[in-house]
Amino acid sequence: MNRNWVNHAISEINADYQRSADTHLIRLTLPGFSGIPLYLKDESTHPTGSLKHRLARSLFLYGLCNGWITEGTPIIEASSGSTAVSEAYFARLLGLPFIAVMPACTARRKIEQIEFYGGRCHFVNSACEIYAASETLARELNGHYMDQFTFAERATDWRGNNNIADSIFRQMQNEPHPVPAFIVMSAGTGGTSATIGRYIRSQGYDTRLAVVDPQNSVFMDYWQTRDATLRSTVGSKIEGIGRPRVEPSFIPHVVDEMLRVPDAASVATAQWLETQLGRKVGASTGTNMWGALQLAARMREQGRCGAIVTLLCDSGERYLETYYNPQWVKENIGDVTPWKAELARLTE
Repeated sequence: MNRNWVNHAISEINADYQRSADTHLIRLTLPGFSGIPLYLKDESTHPTGSLKHRLARSLFLYGLCNGWITEGTPIIEASSGSTAVSEAYFARLLGLPFIAVMPACTARRKIEQIEFYGGRCHFVNSACEIYAASETLARELNGHYMDQFTFAERATDWRGNNNIADSIFRQMQNEPHPVPAFIVMSAGTGGTSATIGRYIRSQGYDTRLAVVDPQNSVFMDYWQTRDATLRSTVGSKIEGIGRPRVEPSFIPHVVDEMLRVPDAASVATAQWLETQLGRKVGASTGTNMWGALQLAARMREQGRCGAIVTLLCDSGERYLETYYNPQWVKENIGDVTPWKAELARLTE
């Protein structure tokens, strides 16, 4: 292994981190939820436009420090898009070839961004096929399969060091309710929910971690049953979250509560958020926000006050051809009108 190159690569990643500012925490004040402010941690402001920028940085450092990545190592990743965009960015930073293995239905804008950073896309028919295809490519090319679904919870330092949980609690310090009643997070790898859940416990906070799960994902079923053999034959239609199998990085023991979110509710809420923020967000943010609103409604019924924090995972500009295309939504998601009516009722 070329230690000089590895030292240089780690230095480059750390320098890139120092050039980046923390992401914003947006307070969303809704008239229907007096005393229950909702916050969105805006991860779309990372250089690669999503929450997965943090994960990609951690995975590269993990691979470098473990000796798995060295000069010239081809990087292969199984991804529905956003992680691959961020990893392509870091691969270009280090001068490494990058291949993303993803379902053919991945949003075109994500594919273009991967290619913009010099990456190449290898398409499979369904989300269930990405794992084996990635392993095969890594073996054939003598490369490193990043395997975000296994290593996400291990690569991130949950104790502090400006991880996302540490950042949330620091940014909440001067708010009316500095310790949130809930943090709401959807799961793709499960790495972020593991980081947040572990951090909450390590600091002794009373905050509860609620994980929201889309249709056709097995995470909620696994949380309820602890059956790691669960499988779904259909992939999630909400890009970036929900998995057809139980991923190693999903740690159910740190999750206090889980909620199932219908796909139509996710899309309707993403579109509704545009009216609140003045810009588009991805459907996974809609999943997060739907869950946050359900918890806020419960707190309101119980006469409780307190803050709820969730994540704005990425920009909706990546999904103009899908979640913001009425014809695509009608054909792939269904009628979102009843869910928009429910949002109006919830927030009035």
